[in-house]
Amino acid sequence: MEPSIDDRRVRYLYEAVTVGSVRAAADKMDLNASVVSRQIAQLEAELAIPLMERHGRGVKPTDAGQMLVDYFRQHRAHQDDLMTKLQEVRGLARGHIDLVLGEGFVSDLMSSPLQNFWKQYPELTVTMHLAGTNDVLRQVAEDVAHIGLVYNPPVIPSIRSRAAVRQPMCAITVPGHPLAELQRQPLLKHVCAYPLALMHGSYGTRQVIALAEQMERIRIEPTLITDSISVIKQFVKAGLGVSLLPAFAVTQEVDAGELVALPIDQRLLAGAEAHIVTRLGRQLPMAANQLLLQLISEMRAFRDTRQNKEKIRT
Repeated sequence: MEPSIDDRRVRYLYEAVTVGSVRAAADKMDLNASVVSRQIAQLEAELAIPLMERHGRGVKPTDAGQMLVDYFRQHRAHQDDLMTKLQEVRGLARGHIDLVLGEGFVSDLMSSPLQNFWKQYPELTVTMHLAGTNDVLRQVAEDVAHIGLVYNPPVIPSIRSRAAVRQPMCAITVPGHPLAELQRQPLLKHVCAYPLALMHGSYGTRQVIALAEQMERIRIEPTLITDSISVIKQFVKAGLGVSLLPAFAVTQEVDAGELVALPIDQRLLAGAEAHIVTRLGRQLPMAANQLLLQLISEMRAFRDTRQNKEKIRT
């Protein structure tokens, strides 16, 4: 008789692999670490194959363990889809949507798009995770999130762009700054003449800047590197220097007259895009799909700054 798979034990393996250690998995599930370790060991004994390797910095799955982790992830996604479809029969009276996005999209998202969505579907709930470009794509590809908002992502076969709109990188300054007084769009070398605050290298904004550096054969030495756009805004507003960000990331501050966003005269920076992404092949639940359409139609990040037709893929 073939051994059966205990989904409860597979979940323990999944959590340990996902968070990187048995102890962290136990803490997440509010269990004793020995319970989690024992259940994983029992699963290995039942299947007669090692599923997890322990090393100094935590755990990682064997090939067989990765197969079980993938199985559990797909099983959970199917359960999610089933539950959402059942909720759709009840007219979207209840439901949940997982979003993952770069911080630059937050103020845009929190204004009219979400307000209007909750007016129409007040009982639906949203989880919003902030992450860098690579992590946004990973969470969407692994079905951790239904929808991702990401700036200038690389092309990945498992990721589907539902909207892609040009949003150039801009020099972010205070009003009256010398860059704002130029009679032309600033060049990248003009911006680099001032102290710079930039995002960490895991973010799409910094990745496109790195490509522009190579093209222009210059090296940027930021005064400040951070994973927070809020920190960058404070750096610029305090008069400590300038930054490079898409205009939609500082919409509120520009509208209030606190900051200025100046498009850069550089081909790569001028061609950068904002994307809404989902996993290729995943049929979004109705609630997530409704929110997706709302974001595409209402967010400033997905309005083409050239007034050209948006590249929207349905």
